[in-house]
Amino acid sequence: MLLADLGWNSFFELNFDQYKNLGLSAMRIVRENREKYIACGELGEFSCEVSGKFRFSTERKSEFPAVGDWVVTSVIPDEKKAIIHALLPRKTVFSRKVPGQMTDEQVIAANIDIVFIITGLDLNYNLRRIERFLSIAWESKALPVVLLNKSDLCPEAELRKIEVESIAIGVDVHTLSATQNTGIAILNQYIQRGKTIAFLGSSGVGKSTIINSLLGMEHLKVNEVSELGSRGRHTTTYRELILLPSGGMVIDTPGMRELQVWGDEEGLKFVFDEIENLSLNCRYRNCSHENEPGCAVQKAISENSLDPKRLESFLKLKKEFKYLEDRQTMKASAIEKANWKSISKLAKNFKKNQL
Repeated sequence: MLLADLGWNSFFELNFDQYKNLGLSAMRIVRENREKYIACGELGEFSCEVSGKFRFSTERKSEFPAVGDWVVTSVIPDEKKAIIHALLPRKTVFSRKVPGQMTDEQVIAANIDIVFIITGLDLNYNLRRIERFLSIAWESKALPVVLLNKSDLCPEAELRKIEVESIAIGVDVHTLSATQNTGIAILNQYIQRGKTIAFLGSSGVGKSTIINSLLGMEHLKVNEVSELGSRGRHTTTYRELILLPSGGMVIDTPGMRELQVWGDEEGLKFVFDEIENLSLNCRYRNCSHENEPGCAVQKAISENSLDPKRLESFLKLKKEFKYLEDRQTMKASAIEKANWKSISKLAKNFKKNQL
């Protein structure tokens, strides 16, 4: 297989240049499950593990390989195994804050070109959730596309599409029914040789069914969705990069009940650009758009030119980003304090031993 078929380009070639004369091979991670990897390259598919040096020199979980990453490996051909020595820089990365109280980054997929945001047109349909997914998708630097699945269950499918288009400015929005195999063909315009598409959405929205339709076979297991609440179980339990027969690749991800933000608010500028533009006319530069006099955003709401729920969603996400920033600052401060405490202790012990 050619590396170009796996998404290799000049960006990765440039970063791999330092390893060319060391007898090492570039491979792409196609499956990851609890630090067990399968990678694919010109020599085929190999089971991989990180080297001891890599493990001990890597401080954060987010610096370990994820599905879609390009890694530098040494191959053991007879055993179909490879050792991962380095991770090449990521061109794009889709991340979230890890679930729970810890303030760490969890990489969902790397080096993706397009993010398909899947929403079911049943009780799963939620404009505020779509805004959240869009913010994080734009943060990844990949191109988001919204897919409204289960159109066969929704007589108002076209109306829902118009609603989503009103909050997803500049983003392609499509309706389809994976179970009825209608609307799937339009996805082929995004699927090209060497391009990687990540599927994102809650459990039960039909990610696996859509991928099976694109593959033309039952590759991924599909669970039934309960009609009571339209909730699905996690069909996919690990992340996997799948090569399509027509060229191009898709990454299936487990359904996410919790998608906390990660990044620096850049994604909000794309999703809430009308609020960003309105804020330029606020009387105060640091206007919070809540109670300040001369707020252009509040004026737009009073004039019915801005949906108050849209502002509520914007402020909620903005507060989450601010909270994340504060937690990261506190964590960095705590680490620095611990390091200085350790240095001070070593200095005292050294001085004591000199006496």
